[in-house]
Amino acid sequence: MAKRDYYEVLGVSRKASPEEIKKAYRSRARQLHPDVKGSGDEAAFKELSEAYDVLFDSQKRALYDRYGHEGVKGNTRSFDDIDFSSFAGFGIDDIIEVFFGGGLRSGGRRGGPEPGAHLKYDLQIEFLDAVFGVDKKVSIKRMEECTTCDGTGAAQGSNITTCASCAGIGQVQQVVNSWFGQSIRVMECPTCQGNGRKIEKPCRDCRGEGLLKKARDFDFSVPAGVESGSRIRLSSAGDKGRRGGPYGDLFIIIHVKEHEKFVRDGDTIHYNQPISFSMAALGGEIIVPTVEGEKLLKIAPGTQTGTMIVMKGLGVPRLGNPARRGDQLVHLTVTTPTKLSSEERKLLEKLAQLRSESLNVAPDKSAPEAGSPASAQDKPIASGKPDDKPSKNGDDLDKQQDESQTKEDPSLFERIVEVFRPKNGEHEDK
Repeated sequence: MAKRDYYEVLGVSRKASPEEIKKAYRSRARQLHPDVKGSGDEAAFKELSEAYDVLFDSQKRALYDRYGHEGVKGNTRSFDDIDFSSFAGFGIDDIIEVFFGGGLRSGGRRGGPEPGAHLKYDLQIEFLDAVFGVDKKVSIKRMEECTTCDGTGAAQGSNITTCASCAGIGQVQQVVNSWFGQSIRVMECPTCQGNGRKIEKPCRDCRGEGLLKKARDFDFSVPAGVESGSRIRLSSAGDKGRRGGPYGDLFIIIHVKEHEKFVRDGDTIHYNQPISFSMAALGGEIIVPTVEGEKLLKIAPGTQTGTMIVMKGLGVPRLGNPARRGDQLVHLTVTTPTKLSSEERKLLEKLAQLRSESLNVAPDKSAPEAGSPASAQDKPIASGKPDDKPSKNGDDLDKQQDESQTKEDPSLFERIVEVFRPKNGEHEDK
């Protein structure tokens, strides 16, 4: 990836004075420092520091202005290996002095207390526990102060002395010579490994670390309305920091199990409810499950498959505001019986006859193929006598038959409903 122009990184012109460059760096560094919540960006901060290192030095800037990045290649300070988290608590002026001012300040960060590491715990909960909330207890192993040495890391009676190599700071400077000149690199003290002190006889239990891993239980509440991926932060439940530093935090990551009946979408709960076609045609009442138990649901006559009924206030509570809740949406599906008794079949055929529904296509009325002319067979067949005329009595007979077929039987619907009604008080969803 090509490097950006250093002037562009700092947001200054090529004619900017050293004071303007320093001012621009201070302003941008306060935004990009990794300790800044929201705007902190370690990669951008390192890029900014590299640009400042070149442009604030008159010799490096002259080479950069003439040859670009190639002109200062090998002569710039490397910030890739620097852990800026070790400068937590430092101000921007402290960082400028450490990296660009030519020296470390006494009492530096590495020799002092360090904050403990954050821990993560994955917790799986039931669907209804996520809806209404639940109290939980987790057991974790974390670093705590060694009770044998009280966190000093030294055995009883052992002497602790300041590291002579780094004077207790925990960091040393290394001068790097190159073709372009000298540069100073700040690194961890190899003598004391950054501790800033030497222990004559380390503690036998913690081996000089001052910390031991111990099991701890923590009680906490899962709020109503959490979803998979939600995080719960338990302050000071993480690892203990070195050299008297504070505890880190414990982050609980929530994972919600799927429900066998309900599907959740935000604050809304979806449920699929099958109903019989007699219930769909005539309407009625059924019992449906909800997160609060079984509830009565009214079905309107003429209900079709895909109809959705809203059950207000029976969804998931809003996270942080449990007084407000979503809804439960019931999706209705009309089921068709696959096996019919002879009585059921006769009743359905009678219903089709009453509604003038044709269940089969007559051969003499089948449509001809598209584009083909009507054949002679498609034309009405004559009686064979050219002067035959339709019989009036025949017309009357056909009319009487049609009337008898279309006359409704008022008890037919009741008979069909009774045949297909669930037996023994079974619910519609069974």
